[in-house]
Amino acid sequence: MFDFLVNWLANVPTFALPYALAALGLIITEKAGVLSLGAEGFLLIGAMSGIGVLLGVGDYPLLALTVAALAAAALSLVYALLVVTLRVNQVIGGLALVFLAQGMTGVIATRAGWTSRPVDGLHTVPLGSLADIPVLGPILFQHDPLVFATVPLVALVAHVLDRTMFGLRLRAVGDGPDAADAAGIRVALTRYGAIALGSALVGLAGGYLSVGVAKIWVEGMSGGRGWIAVALVIFARWQPWRALGGALLFGGIEALIPRIAAIGVALPQYLVLMTPYLATLAVMIWICLRQDGRSLEPRALGVAHLREERR
Repeated sequence: MFDFLVNWLANVPTFALPYALAALGLIITEKAGVLSLGAEGFLLIGAMSGIGVLLGVGDYPLLALTVAALAAAALSLVYALLVVTLRVNQVIGGLALVFLAQGMTGVIATRAGWTSRPVDGLHTVPLGSLADIPVLGPILFQHDPLVFATVPLVALVAHVLDRTMFGLRLRAVGDGPDAADAAGIRVALTRYGAIALGSALVGLAGGYLSVGVAKIWVEGMSGGRGWIAVALVIFARWQPWRALGGALLFGGIEALIPRIAAIGVALPQYLVLMTPYLATLAVMIWICLRQDGRSLEPRALGVAHLREERR
């Protein structure tokens, strides 16, 4: 049982990382007042792009992760054009983007021959004697570079949102775009930037799924994680550190499933596959029951901004 717990805890960060990165990206986008339901699509684009780089260019995992983020950011400009410039309903625009990404990744990966081809992907960072420490070594010091970068990244996002002029403008646009516009903030440009930056982080999460976790591409490999990330942002009340805690919760659940199967515990297959989504429903119900009247949701979330003409 002790070895089971150590092995499980050692794998939790790897499973939690995609949720953490995706949630951070959604927080940045939604702080600007743009509802982002296209996370599942950005995950798929990032995952496919990362594998494409490894198979087409060579074994350069950091380059693959960079391209994954850039590919999602590029696709997000289409979404930004729809919801910011053309003022399409943000729910419809997000769903349309998911369907577009699902079809696009399926066609491109199949035509390019990337499906079900294993790659070396991202490896753990050698930390010498630290990795050999009993119990703590596997849990804390045997991970890849992106896992080690996660906590500093969360701290950076939290600092930028709360302590910088960029974060202030972002929150001003998300809470009151009309007032922000009157104060001289370019609402459309700010929202474009938030969408691109946030989507890049979601794409990075997708790239990590294929380059760091599965090390293979299969169609639909995001497996609903984008939708769970949307719920995770609500659970975290748009706060980066709470999002990291929620990501560890969902990552722990996901990491537990293969560990249980490995020790021979017989569970119904479909019940096992439902577990992350049942946990999501439980979290949403818990949030509803604990509503205390205080919400950190951006007040203009999902609301299109129409700039009034000035004479």
